[in-house]
Amino acid sequence: MISVAAIRMQQFGVQFYQASLSANDIDKLVRFEVLDYGEQAQPVRGGRKKTAAPSKVNWDLLERRIASSDKAYQRAIIRRKIDELVQYYEQCRQARDLPSIAGAVIISCDEALKFEPVDEGSPLGTLKVPEREGILRAIDGQHRLLALHADIDRFGDERFTVPAIIFDRLPEDHVVQMFVTINAKHTRLNPSHLVSLAGRQLYSDQNLAAAHDVIRALTEREDSALHGDIKLLGVGRGRVAQAPLAQELKRLFESDVFGGAKKSADFRDQSQRFFVNYFKQVATLFSTAWNGRKYSIKSAPALRAFIRVAPDVVQRLDQEHAERSDYRAIGYEFYFHGRRLETDRAMHVGDYARAELLAERARAIGRRGDLIDAERVYSVQLFEIRRDRDAL
Repeated sequence: MISVAAIRMQQFGVQFYQASLSANDIDKLVRFEVLDYGEQAQPVRGGRKKTAAPSKVNWDLLERRIASSDKAYQRAIIRRKIDELVQYYEQCRQARDLPSIAGAVIISCDEALKFEPVDEGSPLGTLKVPEREGILRAIDGQHRLLALHADIDRFGDERFTVPAIIFDRLPEDHVVQMFVTINAKHTRLNPSHLVSLAGRQLYSDQNLAAAHDVIRALTEREDSALHGDIKLLGVGRGRVAQAPLAQELKRLFESDVFGGAKKSADFRDQSQRFFVNYFKQVATLFSTAWNGRKYSIKSAPALRAFIRVAPDVVQRLDQEHAERSDYRAIGYEFYFHGRRLETDRAMHVGDYARAELLAERARAIGRRGDLIDAERVYSVQLFEIRRDRDAL
C-alpha cells in the first residue's frame, strides 16, 4: 500500500477523495486503455509526418503502454495532443513559472481504498492505495497522464505531484456515464472571447493583438462610425462579432501588401486611427445604407470586404505622400468613388442630366488625382447615360 495525504469528500451520498499522487505513483499505478474497434483498432490517432519536427515522445514505447479493450471507454489517443502536452511540460519545467498539471485528473481504483482520518470525523487524513500496477483507471486526464509518462525521464530527481480525484471502486456504468458527461458537455469558449485572450493575455501574437486593439477602438470610441456595433466577446449588444473582423485584420497585417516589413509595421502602429477614420469616410460615402436598417452594410462580410480593400486606399495615400491615418486625406481618396456612385444613383432614378453633370465632376476629380480609372469610368458612364436617354 502507498500512503498519500487526502481529503475525504462527499456529494449526494457519493464518497471520494482529493489526493496528491507523485509522478512515479501515477506512472506505476495508472493503466491506459482505449475502446477496442476490433481488427481495425488504432489506439493512437494521427500518423507520423516525415516532414514534421522530431517528436520528443518515444512512440514505440508509449504505444506498448496503451491497451485496447471492448470494456474500455476512452477514445483513441491523439498523437498531436500528446506531443503538444510534452512540449508544454518542458516549457513549464524550464521556465518554472507555471504548473503543468494544475487541474485534478479523475481516476477510479479497482480495489478497496482505506482512509485513516487524522481525528475522529475529520475529512483530512491518509489514503492508502493498493500498490499494484494498473490498479487505477483514468476517467478524465488520460492524455495529460500519458504525456507525463512520456516525459517523466526528464524530471530526474525533481519532486512532482499530480492533483487527483480518486473514486473507490466506482461501478462500471457510473464510470462510463461520468466520462461521457465530462467529454460531451464542454463549455466552448466563444471565438471572439478567444481573440481577446489571444491578442493580449494568452500568448503574444503581435498581429492578432493589433487587430484586437483596432476593433476595440472601432467599437469603444464615441467618434467611431461603428461605436457599439461590435460584440467584443461575441455576445451582448452589437451587430457583428469580433472574431471574423479580427481574422481579416490579422491576415492584412501578416501580408506584404504595404511594401515591406517596415511599412507593414508602420501601418500596424497607425492602424487604430486609420481604421476609425477609414470607416467614418465609408459611413459618409454610404450614408443612406449606413444609417438604414434594411441594409447589410454593417454585416461581417461587408465589413471584411471594406477591410480587404483598405490597402488600395493606403497605396494611394502613399503615392500622394499623405499621412496614412489623416481623415481628410482618406476622404479625398473616397471622393472620386463617391461622385461615381452618385452618378450611378442618378442614372438609376432616371435623372440623366444630373448624372452627366456628376460624371463630369468625377472625371475632373479623377484627373486631378491622377486616377488611372477616371477616363475609363467616365466613358462607360457617359455611354450608359446616352444609351438609356436614346441620345447616342
